[in-house]
Parts: sequence; structure tokens; C-alpha cells
Amino acid sequence: MSEKITINNGKLQVPNHPVICYIEGDGTGPDIWAAAQKVLDAGVEKAYGGERRIEWLEILAAEKAHRVTGEWLPKETLEKIREYVVAIKGPLGTPIGGGFRSINVTLRQELDLYACIRPVKWVLGTPSPVVHPEWVNAVIFRENIEDNYSGIEWAAGTDKVEAVRHFLNDEMHCRIPEESGIGIKFISRAGTERIMRRALQYAVAHGRKTVTIVHKGNIMKYTEGAFKTWCYELAGKEFAEVTVTEDAVTKGVPVDGKIIINDRIADNMFQQILLRPKEYEVLVCPNLNGDYLSDAMAAQVGGLGMAPGANIGDNAAIFEATHGNAPKYAGMDKVNPGEAALAKAISQKTVTYDLARGMDGAKEVKTSEFGAAIVANL
Repeated sequence: MSEKITINNGKLQVPNHPVICYIEGDGTGPDIWAAAQKVLDAGVEKAYGGERRIEWLEILAAEKAHRVTGEWLPKETLEKIREYVVAIKGPLGTPIGGGFRSINVTLRQELDLYACIRPVKWVLGTPSPVVHPEWVNAVIFRENIEDNYSGIEWAAGTDKVEAVRHFLNDEMHCRIPEESGIGIKFISRAGTERIMRRALQYAVAHGRKTVTIVHKGNIMKYTEGAFKTWCYELAGKEFAEVTVTEDAVTKGVPVDGKIIINDRIADNMFQQILLRPKEYEVLVCPNLNGDYLSDAMAAQVGGLGMAPGANIGDNAAIFEATHGNAPKYAGMDKVNPGEAALAKAISQKTVTYDLARGMDGAKEVKTSEFGAAIVANL
């Protein structure tokens, strides 16, 4: 009999037959989900010998929700995720520059999914543009609610933006020209502390040796500079026995098996992940930096098709494909579902088009065929 996943004292309680919600996704989403579901079901069967299984419960969002209910994000969808705790979703489309607000951002904010966690690791045989993709083995913790993605912005020429512009110009002595769009970038101590706490808890639990704070505090001193400061303060307050700063180590303090905490300016970090990827194991970033950096690191291990993501809060979690919905490939059974389940099929060079174009002698297959190859190799 299927049961709900619950949370007890901050820990998931997963029954043998859990109900997990899924959002099929837009564009290529149905192709990806059809393949991924088979792989996930086969993986559970293989791992637990039939003792455990997942009951999948479809919930609606974006284009499919609009067709069926007339709403882009029905309240029932949010209620079901809160009720069943865990969901998985395909890519959701959002028009650029107008239309409705990003459904991905709305899901994160409504459910307070404050930690976007992106593991980035190379899978043997995957084509990569870098010489040593195997040197990449990092987990990115991106603050998921605040910063530039808070959704607080006003279009140029509107009454609201003019009110904000006049306040900033007249009261705060700024110089913002007419016909300007304005957005608010805010970073809070509470938001910073909880993402840093998550990252340090992960580093301790998984034996990671470094945690790097990525910021642009040299320019944005009161937002990203504060992010850096608050991260260090949280580490010193709650993890002092298991951490040491890089600055202290350079002054002669012994590491003694502790986690080294350091920080890097965001633009320099893009060089670091190419030049010294082995030195970076856990990265903690504000929202925008984390978005850019996680996609850049994914390119080093084969692209977004090889980089799964999780949006996690204290009471719910959504696991997702991190690439777009690629509407031009919708219904063509063509795109790579590898994010949902990576497997030996890659080493056999039986892959989807995105990987095949970087492999000599590869056999290009459909999304469904790649999923079947993964199942066959479990």
C-alpha cells in the first residue's frame, strides 16, 4: 500500500512504497519523463529486489496546467507538493521579457525551496571540451530565493517604476534615467546563514575538504560582501570545531583534518574551475552567481543534460532537469534524459544527439532508446 513521505525532526521518513509527485514539463518534457520514469522504476526494482516501489502522482504546471485548468500554476499543485513532500519535474517554459512570471521561481518561493543543490561530476566516456573533465567533482549550493531572482522588479514606463525611480533619485540621491526598468537585489543574513549551514552540513557528512564562498563583494559590498561576511560568521559560530579558514592556514594554523573555508571573487572563480578544478569541492553562492557557475561547470562534464539539480527547503523538495524545455525538439524523442539517471550506456557510445556530436563512432539514438539502454545496463 502506498504511503506519504513525511518529515520527522528534520529528516525524511520514506516508506517502502512512497508516493512521489511529478510534473511532466513543457516542450521536450514528456519525452524526457517517459524515459526517466522507466529508468527510475527499474533502478528501484534493481536496488531493492521488488521490496520497494514508487507510486507516481501527476500534478500540473505551466503549459499543460493552462490547457487543462486555465491556470499556469494551480493552487492544488502547491498543496500536493506540501502534502507529499517530494516532487520531480521536467523543464518548464517561461517567455523571455514578458508574459507570466517564471513558474520555476514561483515554485521555489511559494515552497521556500531555498537551497538549489547541483552536483557536477564527470561520467566516464562523456564527451567534454576540457582535457581533464575527471578533475571536476563539486557540489554547488546556490541560495535560491533572494538576490536578483527575487522577482521584485518593475517595467520601464510604468507608474510603479516611476515612483521607485523618483524616490531613489530625490531621496537617495541616485541617478537613474527615464525609461529604466528597475529590479531589487537583496541578500539577507537569515537567507545567507541557512544556505551556508546546508553546505557545511553536507561537507561534514561527505568528507569534503574545502568549502568556497563565491561572491562579488569587491563591488557589491553591502549585498554580496555581506554574503561573504555572514558565511564566515556562521561557520565560526556553528562549525568552529570542524572548520578553519584559508587565511588562518596561510598564517600557520594547522589544518588538522578540518574543512578549509575560503572565498573567491565570482569572475575569478570562472577561471578557477577551468584551471584548478580539483581544489574546489563545495561552492556556496548567491542566487545569480550560482546559476551562472553551475551551468558553466556542467559544460565541463558534458553539458546541462548531464547536470541534475535539486531545490530543497525544510519542508519540501523538487528535483529537476536544469536545461530548458527546448520546444523545437518537442515530440521528436530526441533529447538527452541523462540528468535523471546516468548509466553505462554512455560508455557504449549509445547516446542522444547532444552527446553523439562530441563522440567519434557514436550511435545516435532516441530519448526512449537511450532510456532503454540505461535500464538494460543497470
